Amino acid sequence: MEPTRLKMLPVREYVGVNRDDPIRFYALPVIGGLYRRRIELCLGELMGGERILEIGFGSGVTFFNLHDKYREIYGLDLTADVARIEGFFKSRSIYPTLRNGSVLQIPYDDNSFDAVLLISILEHLQPEDQLKAFQEIKRVLKPGGQVVYGVPIERPLMVFLFRLLQTDIRQQHFSTERDVFAAASRELTLRRKLQLYGPLHLLGAIYQVSHFIK
Repeated sequence: MEPTRLKMLPVREYVGVNRDDPIRFYALPVIGGLYRRRIELCLGELMGGERILEIGFGSGVTFFNLHDKYREIYGLDLTADVARIEGFFKSRSIYPTLRNGSVLQIPYDDNSFDAVLLISILEHLQPEDQLKAFQEIKRVLKPGGQVVYGVPIERPLMVFLFRLLQTDIRQQHFSTERDVFAAASRELTLRRKLQLYGPLHLLGAIYQVSHFIK
């Protein structure tokens, strides 16, 4: 199987997100490649089907790829400008159904989705909220459905690099990859776990992608 490649427009074209959205990093050398690769690892785990829910869809950077695998794309995000992003993709013949809301209270019926995707979202929750998040994810998944999530593995050098980008990850990341994995393992069955390494492996593993089944 060939590696998944992220289908992206030029960064300047994306709309509907606030200044904290990482879309601005994708055009940077080295770091931009790492941002794309973490998404590609997540997308590569998705098996396709009828309906997918992406929680924390941001700018919709995954939507071109998701459109190739699923008949219907749904999205939930705390702050994204839903109407603007829907219009942006509809003009490109992709018709996502987007809402504002939280993973802690997913506004969809039980057994609704073949897959739930979360990329760099769960680390922003407090550790005590992780189990509730996965209970909600499990509830909206169809039997046999999959959840694929990616979370950073925080390392001291990574904290320093983010400070160079004027981002203090310690003010945004409250759960570790271990917190997230422990909660997921209580509710769902692990299929596979992958790790992304920094350039030349100098930073060690910096990102973890996990694939669970209901």
